[in-house]
Amino acid sequence: MNNSKAGNGGTDRSKTGDKGAVKLGPRAIPIPRSISEEAQAALARLVGEDGIPLHAHYEMPQPDDFAGWMRMKAAADAQYAAAVQGLAGSLRAAATTMEQGGATIHVAMPEVPAEDGRALIDFHGGALVVGGGEACRIGACRQADQHGIACYGVDYRMPPEHPYPAALDDSLAAYRVVLQRHAPGSIAICGRSAGGNLAAAMLLRAREEGLPMPASLVLLSPQVDLTESGDSFETNRMLDVVLPRPLPSNNRLYAGGADLADPCLSPLFANLQGFPPTFLQSGTRDLFLSNTVRMHRALRQAGVAAELHVFEAMPHGGFMGGTPEDAELEAEIRRFIQTHWNE
Repeated sequence: MNNSKAGNGGTDRSKTGDKGAVKLGPRAIPIPRSISEEAQAALARLVGEDGIPLHAHYEMPQPDDFAGWMRMKAAADAQYAAAVQGLAGSLRAAATTMEQGGATIHVAMPEVPAEDGRALIDFHGGALVVGGGEACRIGACRQADQHGIACYGVDYRMPPEHPYPAALDDSLAAYRVVLQRHAPGSIAICGRSAGGNLAAAMLLRAREEGLPMPASLVLLSPQVDLTESGDSFETNRMLDVVLPRPLPSNNRLYAGGADLADPCLSPLFANLQGFPPTFLQSGTRDLFLSNTVRMHRALRQAGVAAELHVFEAMPHGGFMGGTPEDAELEAEIRRFIQTHWNE
């Protein structure tokens, strides 16, 4: 019996054909019908007619190519700026920018400020080298709108101008600022991709210095292993249409000669005892899937309450197209943060 329907309502393949199928050698990996039509369309937009992810055509400079990194960052920042311009008009939160202890922090307040003193610290992604500036500010406003609380977007310094430990120093300085304004049990921390690395590494430093832990931690496809030792760095290579290839050049640039396996560079390898309840998210097509599932196991082994959410066919960073899956993820994050206030 030929059943043309499957999964979440089952999209008829005749509507999509093989558009968006990723070619891996002799194989063509089709977009699954088990995800929403919006998610299918989001994946298809990022694959060329040749079956190669569009992002796979971008090559990262070598770690010692300062001029090449600066050109890449300028181009990426322009793309980020164009992307966030479309969001700016829909935002209700307003942000101010402050400098504290060398850190730049965008403080976004919701349209109706919460009276309970709750706050979110947001660490942006960007492969450890991009994503700051206006994109960071807009991101903080989005988080303030979504959660209805103050959001502190950490605009940390990045290489090639500022290699490790500049970003980590800025992250800890920002945490100190927020601790001066909010009780630890009223603070949630969220880090996506590279920001997940900094969120986790910052808490390691905070623990070493005797600072209190926040109420909760959210790690979205976190870049917690700069040695890139996990299985998905091979199995999802070129299948992840957002992040098709590993990032060894970025990682070495960020480390500035330090050992990539150092826990402050790769928090996956740290002693994670005492961490706050943690929410982790990835997708079956995410290059960083192994980072996420291994971090979840490491947290569980350290006795930390941790939730793992893996979404079907989701690439790195989500579908990013207003899909039902992205909305479900946002709702899960809000639920998790709400559950752990003041524990």
